Amino acid sequence: MSVTATDKAHILAEALPYIRRFTGKTIVIKYGGNAMTDDRLKEDFAKDVVLLKLVGINPVVVHGGGPQINELLERVGKEGQFIQGMRVTDAETMDVVEMVLGGLVNKEIVSLINKHGGKAVGVTGKDGHFIRASKLFLKGDGEDDIDIGQVGEIESIDPTLVALLDSQDFIPVVAPIGVGVEGEAYNINADLVAGKLAETLQAEKLVLLTNTPGVLDKQGQLLTGLTAEQVDGLFADGTIHGGMMPKISSALEAARNGVESVHIIDGRVPHALLLEILTNEGVGTMIRAR
Repeated sequence: MSVTATDKAHILAEALPYIRRFTGKTIVIKYGGNAMTDDRLKEDFAKDVVLLKLVGINPVVVHGGGPQINELLERVGKEGQFIQGMRVTDAETMDVVEMVLGGLVNKEIVSLINKHGGKAVGVTGKDGHFIRASKLFLKGDGEDDIDIGQVGEIESIDPTLVALLDSQDFIPVVAPIGVGVEGEAYNINADLVAGKLAETLQAEKLVLLTNTPGVLDKQGQLLTGLTAEQVDGLFADGTIHGGMMPKISSALEAARNGVESVHIIDGRVPHALLLEILTNEGVGTMIRAR
């Protein structure tokens, strides 16, 4: 599709009020799904993040890496196991998680952002012990809890490191690995880290990139704007179910704890970040506390 110079001018004019409104504000972005595995979409994401920083917005990227972890586990002859949607993480699996999330995936994202003119810095929650975690136990059918290894729940997040990077024009890229009181590593769900980090930073927005258009009703139609009360209703009637439940729960908690708006957007759409943040139309579902 060809875009004329006049069209480009209209696009820039439409973006201007959003740039003015969000300059100096923090936006936490959970990066995952197809946007993380498709080469063209990876380039688009990196360009979007750099542009947001250049116009004065402070993006903070939190990434997952499930497919990449699975691939490496298969290469070492280890089969991944999940209970209630959570990866069972024994010591050997934790080594792989740290290698993939803290190394391969994190550094690829950092390199892509820097390639397009940004100043990205990769960190895990172990750096400066800024994500404190404790062992997560799942509730079983009986009285006993289920031990799934080195999977963590967040105890606290110290925003000092991320705020320092922001203030010096760096773009933090966070791998969702927490640290316990004895220095032990914990694998933490990236949606949970993104949500809690957005709360702690009092971010203007939390943006979750997914492999769906957003929150859909029972007829498969996109719901573009929702309040926390409406989301509760969608949980109650079973509209939100399965793999979307933890993601939307994290979004809902963030909205109720000070994040101005949460956006569930389709990461398969080129330049989805810019479309959602800097245009009138958007490409997903926005959730507000009320």
